[in-house]
Amino acid sequence: MQWEAITWQRMAERLAGHLDDPDRAPGPGGWQRVGIDGAPAAETGVLAGELAEALRLRGRPSLVVPADGFLRPASLRFEFGRQDVDSYLGGWYDTAALWREVFGPTDPGGSGRVLPDLWDPETDRATRSPYAALPPGGVLLVHGPLLLGHWFPFDLSVHIRLSAGALARRTEECARWTLPAFARYEADTEPASAADAVVRADDPRHPAWTGIRSR
Repeated sequence: MQWEAITWQRMAERLAGHLDDPDRAPGPGGWQRVGIDGAPAAETGVLAGELAEALRLRGRPSLVVPADGFLRPASLRFEFGRQDVDSYLGGWYDTAALWREVFGPTDPGGSGRVLPDLWDPETDRATRSPYAALPPGGVLLVHGPLLLGHWFPFDLSVHIRLSAGALARRTEECARWTLPAFARYEADTEPASAADAVVRADDPRHPAWTGIRSR
């Protein structure tokens, strides 16, 4: 891969410009959907926030949806223990709810009424958040870990990549048991190949990226 040094703000501006290209505009009454994939240590919400702001400056409405708002209840996540790698990879995130409450409403002919979150892992209860209306022509920004292995219908996907060493350094001690899960995700899903753009963020102060690759 060839890497270009860039700031997060400039990266967001480039991504917003790509989405704003008339040749990539959604159909009448449609929406665009962006996935920003990366381990929790990659802080995907930073780029999601920067991109939302860049879109706002272009007059484009957007809605940021963190995947962590769609964790399953603790009784399901911890069915096989609190540090089960297989469960983390395949059972922690409620992908059915993401399809139903986030992607379904932004399918062609959808309502645009998106549920921004479903479950609070701190209280282990439903958030009861109201639906958010994303106007036609708006952009849905979903960010979080393990997004590129579920065939989610992203119009644009970004993978924020950390080397194994950086991931270990930047992952909190209590979450280091997830490191084998991300190693398997890299090997099995190959997110750097699946994504439209890859960001190298071992030092978050000095990111570099591939640019948006032609498909």
